[in-house]
Amino acid sequence: MLVQHNSIPPSAGFSLLEKVHQLTEELLAEAALIPVARQALLNQLTSYLVQKLGNSEPVALHFICTHNSRRSHLAQIWAAVAAAYFGMPNLTTFSGGTESTAFNPRAVTALERAGFPIKNPGGGNPRYEVYYALDTPPLICFSKTYDDPANPRAQFAAIMTCSDADEDCPFIPGAELRLPLTYEDPKIADDTPEEAARYEERLRQIGREILYAFQLAYHAINPH
Repeated sequence: MLVQHNSIPPSAGFSLLEKVHQLTEELLAEAALIPVARQALLNQLTSYLVQKLGNSEPVALHFICTHNSRRSHLAQIWAAVAAAYFGMPNLTTFSGGTESTAFNPRAVTALERAGFPIKNPGGGNPRYEVYYALDTPPLICFSKTYDDPANPRAQFAAIMTCSDADEDCPFIPGAELRLPLTYEDPKIADDTPEEAARYEERLRQIGREILYAFQLAYHAINPH
């Protein structure tokens, strides 16, 4: 089920930073690029959002990959953007890995090129401050395991963004929903002429799909 771009809420996205807002609307207009099989997976996320938000319950989305260095952070950030765009303040986003490394600088650079202001405090595993909306605290993004104290312990959706994490963690304690929404790792292009393009491609794919799921949920909850 595709949602037409002109069906966005009239006040959508006013709190987003200008470049983030522009990119968000670009990606919403690209919903037709999402394959049918991916739409079916994303509809599971939509159903979870509708169930929770329709009952005025808080929503916690926890994105998990192997190293919590690339895809899980991109998905966490896009879900926060989508929540701001569609006016879902009762929704929080998290990320973690089966191992802890660091938020990869290449993914950070891709976000900066896309219009996200980011502050790097330095250190071996920096706690990056990722800004995306006005009058909104930044997301604090750093690598951690999925069961880190910073992450939810119960009543959350575990969204597996890489196949290795999905296979290595057959059970996530406390998860109400487990969704294998996996993506190809842009790491395969590291230190090649295709590096920047591959990271941009993955950033846009993840954003496009997360926004699609949120848009469906918004209109299911607000049919008029």
